[in-house]
Amino acid sequence: MRSAVSGESVRIAVIGDCPVFRHGVSELIGSAPDLRLVVTAPSVAGADGGLRGADVVLMDLQESGPRLAAVVAELRARGHAVVVVSSSPRIDAVRVIRAGAGGYVSRQAEGEELLTAIRVVGAGRCYVSASAGCLLEESPRFTDREQDVLRLLANGATDHEIAHRLRISKHTVHSHLDRIGEKAGTRRRFDLTRLAIEHGLTDRA
Repeated sequence: MRSAVSGESVRIAVIGDCPVFRHGVSELIGSAPDLRLVVTAPSVAGADGGLRGADVVLMDLQESGPRLAAVVAELRARGHAVVVVSSSPRIDAVRVIRAGAGGYVSRQAEGEELLTAIRVVGAGRCYVSASAGCLLEESPRFTDREQDVLRLLANGATDHEIAHRLRISKHTVHSHLDRIGEKAGTRRRFDLTRLAIEHGLTDRA
């Protein structure tokens, strides 16, 4: 995966069935020197072979939840990271994350947030829009501090950034992640991000 850290542009494909969305996002990406647009299309099939050069696929399609999840799974199987732009009901948001989407951004998000989501997912991390924080009810199974760690992780923070934001050591962050992992049965960041979504822990800390 390319990233700004490596000095290479992150290559973006924009898939959306709304021409205005495709045009607006293309202009937005064109204004970012660390991002490069490789193809825009109304559908995955319509992108033809253009998707081969894409690191991240930014997708906004008016599809049912199951169909949207199937498209995400197909793109992930091809090796692309995926950011979904949507205002779908909460069950659809959880479904596309489970299918492998690295990012979920509300259609109400500002342009700068959309660029942030692309960069975070392009760097191999996960990003969930703050407005998705009320997708599902919060569960009491995590302590307040564990919820803080999960919330920051779901918003794309690294272990170092979590430590800085919470004013704790990286060792303490790892201890919290260990306990969260024991409760959740996984330490994979994608799975923990999905868990944060399912428990409503995606508002900005």
